[in-house]
Amino acid sequence: MAWVGFTMVSVFMLLILTRRLSAIVALVLVPVIFGLLLGLGAQMGQMIMDGLLKVTPTAMMLMFAILYFAVMYDAGLFEPAVKRIVCWVGDDPLRITLGTAALASIISLDGDGSTTVLVVVTAFLPVYLRLGMNPLIMAVMLLLTNTVINIVPWGGPTPRAASALHLDVLEVFIGLIPTMLAGLVYAFAAAWWLGKRERKRLGWVSSQVRTADPIPDRRVLATHRPKLFWANLTLTVALVASMVTSLGPLPVLMMVALALALVINYPRLADQKERIAAHSESVLNVLALIFAAGAFTGILTGSGMVEGMSQALLNVVPESAGPHMSLITALAAIPFTFVMSNDAFFFGILPILSGAAAQYGVDPMHIARAALLGQPVHALSPLVAAPYLLASLIQRDFSDLQRCCLGWALGGAAVLILAALATGAII
Repeated sequence: MAWVGFTMVSVFMLLILTRRLSAIVALVLVPVIFGLLLGLGAQMGQMIMDGLLKVTPTAMMLMFAILYFAVMYDAGLFEPAVKRIVCWVGDDPLRITLGTAALASIISLDGDGSTTVLVVVTAFLPVYLRLGMNPLIMAVMLLLTNTVINIVPWGGPTPRAASALHLDVLEVFIGLIPTMLAGLVYAFAAAWWLGKRERKRLGWVSSQVRTADPIPDRRVLATHRPKLFWANLTLTVALVASMVTSLGPLPVLMMVALALALVINYPRLADQKERIAAHSESVLNVLALIFAAGAFTGILTGSGMVEGMSQALLNVVPESAGPHMSLITALAAIPFTFVMSNDAFFFGILPILSGAAAQYGVDPMHIARAALLGQPVHALSPLVAAPYLLASLIQRDFSDLQRCCLGWALGGAAVLILAALATGAII
């Protein structure tokens, strides 16, 4: 089953990277075909349903989050921010990339990658397009900052790792704080380098004379509600605070926030229907991808491929390397979290790795922390919703996003691993 799993994942990646099939089609047909070849037959139906049930909360959250921030954009909530940001950064590509990294770091505190993508792209994309900068730089900044900040206890990966190994989530997080700081230093260093490169490409010089006001002349659309700016800002801040404090399940918070946003800004039923219809295409595309990914992981897990792949990994680890299982886990997390969901890795593979490490006296706390260090690469996985959303918003192909960001992601993972080793977070 291990070789079947590796083959299936390889075929899937080959098909989408070479653009032979769309991600949605490949996510559904590839595992179904492999399942039929294995003789799973009717069992696949239940496997797929199990996978769909696991991704349903994520799909709900994304649906309401996309609609909420789309309504906020339509209402003009981000217009003052865009103008102030452009005024502050001017037309300097270096300051713009640094500003992108800073904003992404702050917004990432909500613990959700898709929300961060929506807010940062909405605020910065007009700036990038106005100056002719490469929007993929924004993708790199989002990747490097969000995956580091998302290690917070209310983020996705840390609670999974702690739950899988029955550890205290706060203790797992506290030991990684110096590692996270090192990851942010790397992110801002990348922002500096990319900004300097964009300066050179665009021929920007600090002494150039501007012939226009640095604040762009943006049209006031019929959907804008400038008089409701403070009401919308209060609602958004309350939403983020509710997410940070875990006031309720994320899908529920997003659902309630969207309902309030529609009532406040567009009290007429016809206007509400119009705003929802205006963004239905982007919502449908993302939801289809999420549920297709659920089908893929459902068959991957239910067929035993995940277990076989994890056992195959342990079989190739020499006994002399046993005391270094935390480092091995960190390195293994890079490819494994790329080809499978966080749930599959943390709840399927991580306990096996921790059990093997325990035979060599390695603390499970170190294994849990090590498992989190491959998240920069996981963020580019075709099984994650945020990169699809990002690619759609900046109007780039998903494979272009992967090619641009993968090198930076590998560098980010390397920095996190080295920092964790240097600070004693793992040994």
